Amino acid sequence: MELFGKYDVLVVGGGTSGVAAAIASARAGANTLLVERLGVLGGQMNVSGPPGFAYANMFSQRFEQVIAGIMEETHARLLKEGHALPHIKPDFRAGYTFSYVDPDWWGLLMFEMMTENGVNLLLHSVAVGVLKEGDAVKGIIVENTSGRQLILGKVVIDCTGEGDICVRAGAPYETVPRNQIQPHTLAFTADGVDWDEFLKYVTENPENFDWQRLMNRTGWTKEQMIKRVREIRDITELGEVMGFFTLRDKGLATGEWHGFSGVGVFIMPREGGKIQAHFQHSSQVGEVDPTDVRDLTYAEVECRRQIVIAWKFFKKYVPGFKDAYITRVCPELRIRETRRIMGDYVLTSDDVRESRKFEDVIGKSSFPAASHHYVGTTTIVGGAIYPADRGSYDIPYRCLVPKNIENLLVAGKAVSTDRDAYLRYLMQNMVTGQAAGVAAALCAKKGMTPRELEDNTAELQDILLKQGAILYGTA
Repeated sequence: MELFGKYDVLVVGGGTSGVAAAIASARAGANTLLVERLGVLGGQMNVSGPPGFAYANMFSQRFEQVIAGIMEETHARLLKEGHALPHIKPDFRAGYTFSYVDPDWWGLLMFEMMTENGVNLLLHSVAVGVLKEGDAVKGIIVENTSGRQLILGKVVIDCTGEGDICVRAGAPYETVPRNQIQPHTLAFTADGVDWDEFLKYVTENPENFDWQRLMNRTGWTKEQMIKRVREIRDITELGEVMGFFTLRDKGLATGEWHGFSGVGVFIMPREGGKIQAHFQHSSQVGEVDPTDVRDLTYAEVECRRQIVIAWKFFKKYVPGFKDAYITRVCPELRIRETRRIMGDYVLTSDDVRESRKFEDVIGKSSFPAASHHYVGTTTIVGGAIYPADRGSYDIPYRCLVPKNIENLLVAGKAVSTDRDAYLRYLMQNMVTGQAAGVAAALCAKKGMTPRELEDNTAELQDILLKQGAILYGTA
């Protein structure tokens, strides 16, 4: 087997956590290689969706910024170049904020930042195995059109999303049964929408939409919410619109709506201040194990079937969509739920509820726990758990250190949590990715393992702060 090379840090997976990890590692002085199975970087941001939307909740319900670092840097750069919208903080959403970016320009920016920071790239390469000595990971095995290669690294970061490297290394993990797993989806986008006509329909028919979750957070009455919605004049204030109850029911009665999800649409910024429609809930397939390739194949086919139905429905029934047209169907599924690698600490829903702070904090989040999707016309199960003080909770470094294995870190949605505290969202992925990148670089430099770093995270935290991360000083 060919030896491809030796590096300080190997990052496996070029999605949202992987790009953040690679940039942070390189900035911390490590010779870093990022391995990605596709020819593009970005993962759920610009490959599987939700394109441009998931730059959300960088602020707590108090409208206090709790996420910055590489995520804020990329938003600021794209905003300056006209490829993003300013941070949006609608009062009627009670702290649910948006920081939209153009997904294609974000993807281009990722390649710029790899070059700027001296990150080595290996694309079109699938990691198929690990090299171990005892409990220590020493490298990975990849396959590509050139054959099979061995890559050695002092520290490996698993950013595959499914925790593939951790599992191959023997780390413990948790999953949920196939019949309980959250559904996966295939996102798509459209242009040519008459947004004035669409907004007129929403503001004149506010009772036809799902504002209940927002009312629960604001404490507003239904009358207050309807009055506020009627006052909206800028489509970007809406962010997302779910419901269309009358139209949905008509589609269900005639067989023109598939019934696997609710009816909803998100906005997405595009070049020149334009707005596109983005659909991340219009296809949903349940009982699919994302670690079973047969299930994945079935889901790809079924989601596309549902997209055809959903799009015909929007064109026929939803005001503003008569002359609209699809511009992109994402090339692969957005995986909502998969393995969670068990680490030296398991973040819990109680930690979220109590806004817990940790000495080994490496980042924050304000996103609720237990916000689960399911197959059905209301899309999201109720009972979300928010930080009790409307603030944020800490993510401890120990969540990134898999049990029983050395020289290995995990970042992204596979980090160590219970099911309800699942850190699967893009902003959380970038937070854990940046922290894992810095931690790996430190360990490579000092000749220590990620687990040994748990005993003193002060230098890790200092570097993260210098890289712009927010660790302290917030509720």
